[in-house]
Amino acid sequence: MENSLYVGLSSQVVLRNNMNIIANNVANMTTPGFRAQNLIFQEVVEDPRYMKEDISMVLDYGQYQKTDPGPISQTGNPLDVSLVGPGFMGIVTPDGVQYTRAGNFAMTAEGILVNALGMPVAGEGGGEITIPTDAQNIYIDRNGAISTDDGQVGKLMVVEFTNEQTLDPAGNGLYINEQGGQPAEKTTVLQGSLEGSNVQPVVEMTRMIDVLREYQAVQNIMRSEHDRMRTAIQRLSRSS
Repeated sequence: MENSLYVGLSSQVVLRNNMNIIANNVANMTTPGFRAQNLIFQEVVEDPRYMKEDISMVLDYGQYQKTDPGPISQTGNPLDVSLVGPGFMGIVTPDGVQYTRAGNFAMTAEGILVNALGMPVAGEGGGEITIPTDAQNIYIDRNGAISTDDGQVGKLMVVEFTNEQTLDPAGNGLYINEQGGQPAEKTTVLQGSLEGSNVQPVVEMTRMIDVLREYQAVQNIMRSEHDRMRTAIQRLSRSS
């Protein structure tokens, strides 16, 4: 196989990965707190043996998230919360505390506050938050403190990160950061509302069409190169 086919193949692999990310963005355009992802490309110059020229390959080496917030809508549900500012809320998972912007919470029969996946919402100290099952009213203030008519029962873990790009997507609207965040100073909590996805459907569909066209163009180039190589081999074999 000639070097041109390797270059085309590397391009197709990256385009396929980019298409997967775009498709995931589109699938989550109505997911609360979801943030769109974008692929990062890099040129890799190979130095092949017995060749006078280097080969320029394509590599995807990571992704970054759009950090602009999604639209906030009022739900009237006292267990729904949204964040205004750069903060994230903690969620207790089997792999430790992870972070999310999705505030569509609920209560278990035992009164434990959980997210949409049934994972406990982290309190300020990293543990679970338990609300009395007989509570008539639940209040969540702008700092994340949770109270009933009998007083405060817990406080949401709300943290901020110096660089939000250090948050690695873990799926289901959750993000991982091994270092953890700092207590929120620029973020406020709004009860009875939800932040929507920041995915822009029209933009993502346009990107999807562009990637498909690029993939098809590379495929046509590789097919033409394959035909050229086959013709050359046939002519050389007849000559010999």
